[in-house]
Amino acid sequence: MTVYFIGAGPGDPDLITIKGRRLIETCPVCLYAGSLVPEAVVACAPRDARVLDTAVMTLEQTHAEIMAAHARGQDVARVHSGDPSLYGAIAEQIRRLRGSGIGFQIIPGVSAYAAAAAAMGQELTIPQIAQSLILTRMSMQSTSMPAGETLDNFGRTGATLVIHLAVRNMREIERQLTPHYGDDCPVVVAYRIGWPDQMILRGTLGDIRKKVRAAKITRTALIFVGPGMAESTDFVDSALYDPQKPHVLRPVAGIDLVEEHNI
Repeated sequence: MTVYFIGAGPGDPDLITIKGRRLIETCPVCLYAGSLVPEAVVACAPRDARVLDTAVMTLEQTHAEIMAAHARGQDVARVHSGDPSLYGAIAEQIRRLRGSGIGFQIIPGVSAYAAAAAAMGQELTIPQIAQSLILTRMSMQSTSMPAGETLDNFGRTGATLVIHLAVRNMREIERQLTPHYGDDCPVVVAYRIGWPDQMILRGTLGDIRKKVRAAKITRTALIFVGPGMAESTDFVDSALYDPQKPHVLRPVAGIDLVEEHNI
């Protein structure tokens, strides 16, 4: 018996991996986070499968379902949104599985930040402008941040920040990041990416808070901050396809001929 932690992607049912879908189609038990995973994602479960929305369940209740499936010798599809490795709350589940001697596998999924970049129609790593991405969040009443992992510290890097679970803290984001990026720094708020009502708001550190308030966005959003978020064509080409910069699969024209002549 195996528990499969399956990344369902950010919302669009077509963004789940082939492997993830095949497992949902075959597992007799399917536990999915219904607050973030559309029912359409698990609609392919076997007709007689036990399919439960865990949004209203506690960790102990979901583990009890897994233990019951283990006693029956049934595999479990544990379906999470996005990719399970990012804010998936699977670490505590894995700890209980190991304690119970139950095997598991993790099936990666499309992360929300990647789907958001696709919806924006842009690359997140722009030559000489943005080459690093920091995925983070802000402290909440339920879970604090480790010492040193602050927006102020991350802002000092100048990297593109992707801030999760923080759309209700736009004022604090503006306060902490403006000294590092400037109030004209591009900001994108991506709301419910992959869902029918997805929304992408563009602005700056100086005006995005008002736009978020006007759009009445209070949850399920990613916040991108950094110069690389600008809709600009003013950047250099990548060296990847530069004919004057050879690599092993594309030598500079003429070099092969010279080498052959010297032979």
